[in-house]
This record gives sequence, C-alpha cells and structure tokens, in this order.
Amino acid sequence: MPRCRRGYVHVVNNDFTMWEMYAIGGSGNPTINSQGNRYTAPSNPYAKEVTKRLDTAEEKWRAWNWRSEGDIMVNGAFFVASGEGVEAKYEKAYSVEPKSATFIDQLTMHAWCPRCQEQQPGQVEYCKWW
Repeated sequence: MPRCRRGYVHVVNNDFTMWEMYAIGGSGNPTINSQGNRYTAPSNPYAKEVTKRLDTAEEKWRAWNWRSEGDIMVNGAFFVASGEGVEAKYEKAYSVEPKSATFIDQLTMHAWCPRCQEQQPGQVEYCKWW
C-alpha cells in the first residue's frame, strides 16, 4: 500500500483489497492524487477508510491536498479528501493518463509477484512478499 511522506504520489489504476488499516497513508503534508482505482474494503468495520493521515492533528491535515477522482469504492470503502485538490505544479507531473476504474479487471488480470512462485496471475493481494 502506498505511503507518502512529503512529496507527491499519483495512484492510478490499481485494485486495492484486503488492507488491514488503510490503503493509502501519508505524513508530512504530501499531495496524493488517486485516479481510476478500485478500493474494496475488508469486512472489518473499523478498516473501511481508504486514507490514513499519520502523526498529524486533523486541523493540519485538512489542508493537505488529497483527492479521489474516478475511483470505485466497494464494500463500504470511503476516501477522505482534503485540501483544495492537486496543486498546479503537480498537474504537469502526471506520468500516465488514467483509464476508467471500470477497466480494473482487465488492467490487473496479469498482475502477479515474480518473487512468489505459489502465485497465479491476478492474485497479487495474497502474495506473502507484500
């Protein structure tokens, strides 16, 4: 799961499942832009939130630029946005144009961990190396 300290993270076209506490975390005023992802919350009712701001009071992290655009939330998952959106200096930093989150199955169907010989393509979330 991505965690950003300061800096900028562009989370695009991923399939997040089976997180234990959060799917995206950050500290130190990072900018996080989530686009075209699918977040499937675990059954634990206390772990439905996608986002987690670490070691910072709410009055400070409310100014951090975290946004979700075109993401699909499943099983009660929710994203807590903050700030005013992506800062202009980061708009130019996009490395990839996001696809619609409705294509997640096709985009991740061959994703797997090459270190884990037991894995079958498409089952990354169960990999013991993560």
